[in-house]
Amino acid sequence: MSTSKFQKSILSNVPTPVVAPRKSEQTRNEILEAALDFLWTQPFRDLTVSELMSKTSTGRSAFYQYFGDLYELIETLLRGLEVAIFDVATQWLHGEGDALTQLKESLTGLVQVCYERGPILRAVSDASVRDERLEREWTKFLAKFDDAVTARIEDHQQQGLIADFEARPVAIALNRMDASLLIDAFGRRPRRQQQPVLDAILRIWTSTLYAK
Repeated sequence: MSTSKFQKSILSNVPTPVVAPRKSEQTRNEILEAALDFLWTQPFRDLTVSELMSKTSTGRSAFYQYFGDLYELIETLLRGLEVAIFDVATQWLHGEGDALTQLKESLTGLVQVCYERGPILRAVSDASVRDERLEREWTKFLAKFDDAVTARIEDHQQQGLIADFEARPVAIALNRMDASLLIDAFGRRPRRQQQPVLDAILRIWTSTLYAK
């Protein structure tokens, strides 16, 4: 994937102001792109505003026109990642049809998204240990997926597709497994190959939920 295409895919779901001049939006996106480039090779704790803005075409003061601090920038990237994951997960979470086919399609999308945006997961997970705001954001981020997966498991239990068990602890276990594996595989460069990661996640989800 070329750098331009990679950056475009990274920012495709990052929330933007409702009304923003074209130049302002471009500057904001350039800052976000620079942050992603940094996080591919270095930890968030080493990021400074000065170093970040040195990788852009604007000065240090421009950063504060868009973000209160570096933690707000990371929160913005996390919200964009959340939108992207829910978008690819919709097939299984809300679709009608063959559950196993839908699950495979959704997990394939999840792996692709995290292959492109893994450093966001690592940055927020790491920083949440030291920053109360990011701890809350990380907790809310995970909880949204726990709620969605729990609801889908219970729905499929009612349809007789999944055995009867308490859904939420299983949903949490599956989601935490995903997060840990995806951070390990795609949180830094060089990244692991996608297919073995997808195969592992799909095997565990399928055997946990739909094994006869």
